[in-house]
Amino acid sequence: MPEPGLSPLHPSPPSLPSPPGPPSPPSPQTYAALESVLRGPNGLGTAGLHLGRRAEPPAPAEPVAADAPTPTDAPVPTGAPVAGTPIPGLYHHPVPEPDPVRVAELSRRIKAWAVDEVQVVPPEWEEQFDGLSVGRYMVACHPDAPTVDHLMIATRLMVAENAVDDCYCEDHGGTPVGLGSRLLLAHTALDPVHTTKEYDPQWATSLQSDAPRRAYQSAMAYFLQQATAAQADRFRHDMARLHLGYLAEAAWAEAEHVPEVWEYLAMRQFNNFRPCPTITDTVGGYELPADLHAQPAMQRVIALAGNATTLMNDLYSYTKELESPGRHLNLPVLIAEREGLSDRDAYLKAVEVHNDLMHDFESEAAALAAACPVPNVLRFLKGVAVWVDGNHYWHQTNTYRYSLPDFW
Repeated sequence: MPEPGLSPLHPSPPSLPSPPGPPSPPSPQTYAALESVLRGPNGLGTAGLHLGRRAEPPAPAEPVAADAPTPTDAPVPTGAPVAGTPIPGLYHHPVPEPDPVRVAELSRRIKAWAVDEVQVVPPEWEEQFDGLSVGRYMVACHPDAPTVDHLMIATRLMVAENAVDDCYCEDHGGTPVGLGSRLLLAHTALDPVHTTKEYDPQWATSLQSDAPRRAYQSAMAYFLQQATAAQADRFRHDMARLHLGYLAEAAWAEAEHVPEVWEYLAMRQFNNFRPCPTITDTVGGYELPADLHAQPAMQRVIALAGNATTLMNDLYSYTKELESPGRHLNLPVLIAEREGLSDRDAYLKAVEVHNDLMHDFESEAAALAAACPVPNVLRFLKGVAVWVDGNHYWHQTNTYRYSLPDFW
């Protein structure tokens, strides 16, 4: 791991802009700036920051630039998957097919970990686990990972987070009743309890008492082998945000409260994908220093990326949730109910909300890249943008889990 701190070319943190108000539509200059982020930095000493330059195994081609055509007329890059149909009108960027060698090896390793090492996937869930295609997912999201070991950092954490969601909140025994207690105890697997010698063994034993806690503890232990102290603290903070979002949604379910659309969007800023792109530097084998990560402009970029990708998940999982038992809150459902629109018109409006957030994300990322051209900042912005595109790729192509409504 590189030593924490700034590049020798930048001995002190540059001044970053404060978050602006609602941005105007992206300009050609904005897209040119973002395209330079996606290409990576250039100049003396920056050769190692390009995603395509690594030893094992060869990386896929570079992601499509941010000024690519909209989905209705976008060409599919050579080698891109044919499975799955992107949501018509959804703003996204196609990506190359993930490296199949890495996908196969990562899939093998993560299943061995999940089934044998932490026993978070019993035999009756193995088909669903295979259908998750988490190896393909993580390779698409992190093409700059130096090794499969680095990819495993993100993959274990992703599987552990899914186990907590499924077992505590959703499909496999989840319930809002008592969720706060379960989440708090699970969170101690990420953020250890500092207690007395008398009670410490009882807490330590509790971490093995159910599959989600075992998965959290193991995944975090592996993460700490690669992460700096600042990266670990950042991740714990983002996981606390995630758990707070789970609790808000559970409280609404217990109270049978139907939130306003703005309330739902606020909840989704916490119950969202943020913990995944925020570790893109750890998975890439470098560090975005804490003082740069904490700047308001960087926090806005990360928040917008998490918000846009989470609402994209609402859109792709719409029919899956309608077919599941119980009531599932998602953006199209709430727009229909709160704004009196038909299911179709509410879904199409939700696509527009996603697109607005994506444009805001790209505008803010481009502005930050121009204001702070530090190599680690540029690489981190590129990593988040590539993660956003890879996340969409997985949703589009995972036809085992997702299908589109008949609205077109």
